[in-house]
Amino acid sequence: MTVGIVGLGLIGGSIAKAIKDNTDCKVLGRDISEQVMYKARLLGVIDGELEDELLSECDLVIVAIYPGDTVDYVISRAGFFKRGGIVLDCCGIKRKVCDALEQPAKENGFIFVGGHPMAGREFSGFEYSKKNLFEKASMILTPYEGTKIEVVYKLKTFFLQIGFYVVKITAPEEHDRMIAFTSQLAHVVSNAYVKSPSALNHKGFSAGSYRDMTRVAKLNAKMWTELFLANSDNLVEELDSLIERLKEYSAVIKTGEPEALYDMLREGSDRKKALNDE
Repeated sequence: MTVGIVGLGLIGGSIAKAIKDNTDCKVLGRDISEQVMYKARLLGVIDGELEDELLSECDLVIVAIYPGDTVDYVISRAGFFKRGGIVLDCCGIKRKVCDALEQPAKENGFIFVGGHPMAGREFSGFEYSKKNLFEKASMILTPYEGTKIEVVYKLKTFFLQIGFYVVKITAPEEHDRMIAFTSQLAHVVSNAYVKSPSALNHKGFSAGSYRDMTRVAKLNAKMWTELFLANSDNLVEELDSLIERLKEYSAVIKTGEPEALYDMLREGSDRKKALNDE
């Protein structure tokens, strides 16, 4: 199988490395950075450059760039993709991308499937990509209604083969609703948390809790701005809900009610235990 990868950053580069390490697929890559292209070829991560004319030779094209750029890339090259071939994105939001690309895919005879690899690091770029980035990670797929089961099965088998722990199938709307809580909210909270004046003097007073809370504060502002705004309805709902809960904690602490505070803390602790995760 020939796989094309557009964008050889953290995610695209890691996918390319995982493919080369776990399969005998031919990998063609494309990146706006000539330096990245040179490194990828030198390290054997790709077998060649993904020119537009070669898109028709790719059984699977994985687009790992920003949401807006993904839509522009696929639409502008819709006539180049292999008829019956699969095009899959890696964006952290799905409605914006899937809604825009359903019709172009139908009109040009290729299959588009939304995707989101649930893995990452606080660093970006090809230099931080790893062949084992997806160990213990899930790959979310959001196929359109009516997508052939054989296509979904092929993608599931492929992503499990390159190292993903599980493949989850859902709708774009459900993906965006859940991701607002599991990912986007955490990034907003972490980013806001480090803006406390106390953060300037944390050294010597901080340990694991501080590191856990601040890990994702260091983010790609351009990418996350696009992701947050594209999912603003779900994210604002989660933010407002969190703010209300924080106000409840603040009120109880201000009034010094030990029993009420104990109950709130126990409830949160019990909820975490019930989630059965780490």
